[in-house]
Amino acid sequence: MNLLASSPKTLLAGLTLSLLVSGCGFQLRGAPPVSSALQPLAVDCSRNVPEQLCSSVKTQLELGNINLQPAENADYVLNISNFRRERRASAITVTAAAAEYTLRQTVDIEVLTSDKVPLIAPADLSSSETYRYDETNVLAKQREEEALREQLYDRLAQQIIFRLAPLDRARIEQIKKDAEQTRHQDSGQP
Repeated sequence: MNLLASSPKTLLAGLTLSLLVSGCGFQLRGAPPVSSALQPLAVDCSRNVPEQLCSSVKTQLELGNINLQPAENADYVLNISNFRRERRASAITVTAAAAEYTLRQTVDIEVLTSDKVPLIAPADLSSSETYRYDETNVLAKQREEEALREQLYDRLAQQIIFRLAPLDRARIEQIKKDAEQTRHQDSGQP
């Protein structure tokens, strides 16, 4: 059906629906938006974190209009560390050769305020994928494995963004207030 040839009521209903959907923050794909309250933000990747993973996180944050700064200029710091990679046989042939491998990547994250209040306590995030291995086509399987590693980096980056999404201004202020109360109780102050 041609939208231009349709009735004005149909056109008006379509425009109204699109305005309502866009106005409520609906997104078709991708990670949820990170609150503007979480900026300026620094992304600090330790040396053992692959550059592809760190870049993927930064790119997704930049696409969400998050102001990224060096740690010394940021109000919040996302620490990404302790990257681990595992490759293990998950299925064996009758001749005791690997028929499938499982790739698993794990990373630790935490988010701190500039005064070291944890907004997200240290947490492990992991992603895995299984693929069939054919020893008669080793080169193609190596390429497939490398492509899967890249996908796992993107999935981990997306998981990190999902963890940041609930940190809006009200939640951040509540966490800071709770931390301040805990400090006062621990020091014996009223």
